[in-house]
Amino acid sequence: MQIRTLLFSSPLLSILLALSILLSISLGSISIPAGDVLSVLFSQIADTPSSVDPAMTDIIWSLRVPRAVLAAATGAGLALAGVVMQASVQNPLAEPFLLGIASGASVGATLAILLGTGSLPFGVSGFAFLGAVLATAAVLLLAGSGRRISTVKLVLAGAAISALCIALTNFIVYIAADAEGMQSAAFWTMGSLADAKWRSLALPIAIVTALIVYFLSQTRTLDVLLLGEELAVTLGIDAARKRRIFMVLLALLTGILVATCGIIGFVGLVVPHAVRAFTGASHRRLLPAAIFSGAIFLTLSDLLARTLLPAGDLPIGIITALIGAPLFLKLLFGGKGFGGNGK
Repeated sequence: MQIRTLLFSSPLLSILLALSILLSISLGSISIPAGDVLSVLFSQIADTPSSVDPAMTDIIWSLRVPRAVLAAATGAGLALAGVVMQASVQNPLAEPFLLGIASGASVGATLAILLGTGSLPFGVSGFAFLGAVLATAAVLLLAGSGRRISTVKLVLAGAAISALCIALTNFIVYIAADAEGMQSAAFWTMGSLADAKWRSLALPIAIVTALIVYFLSQTRTLDVLLLGEELAVTLGIDAARKRRIFMVLLALLTGILVATCGIIGFVGLVVPHAVRAFTGASHRRLLPAAIFSGAIFLTLSDLLARTLLPAGDLPIGIITALIGAPLFLKLLFGGKGFGGNGK
């Protein structure tokens, strides 16, 4: 058990994340030595001249570094969302994709893409956030958020809202007259980090960082919510109020990430379960480990998306589904159950 705890300790995971990002930057259609990558990173951060060829410097700093940073931030955010949602609603299947939040964001973002972002006051991110909030409100309303949330109703409501949002997204794409917009929206619904640029990183990184800091301060509350509303009342915690706050914050997070990267499934579902099997259910250990593990998982998944096909990028949602679905089945039927607790 001590070895398992060490393997999922924050210092070791932070080193593995740094190595994953370095590997992601180095490999691709053009392989770049790790020494050149480190030289460029140091020269850009310290604002000093670099001995690396300018063309290689441009590839590293303008293309690969923003993509790797966005992959790490998105993976951390999705894993965070999965951990918090599973604790908040006491359901091991809870995550933004399965509960319809990501699908709601996709409706707003697809509508924004096909309408043309230049004519919209808040752009794709604003519409994605609005769609995520509306989907969250609908799921909570159907599940009975005014009283105690039924976990069975929550999953069923999430499935229904998700199916409805997917149908709306497909309908919007089908009736659109813009062929280029249709292709962009269709590719976007499968998830992609190909458009990562420095100018687009500020908002998702700021939101992910702020919510990581906030939820790391809420680990005791998450532990209590996971154990049930009766215990929460005994300890003086307003579970319903906390749940609403958490769900709104996660809707904001999901909306921003979906608007930036499209729909990327299974990260928020699989990573928390895989990490929980090693760290236990205490969120003081689980949450940091899941955040680092989600960042590593999506960074390496994006590397596969870039390098598996010689002709171009695969949508990253395909990679996460191909890896996540078998892993989830293994966690589900492998004997340990959800979180390794045998239940």
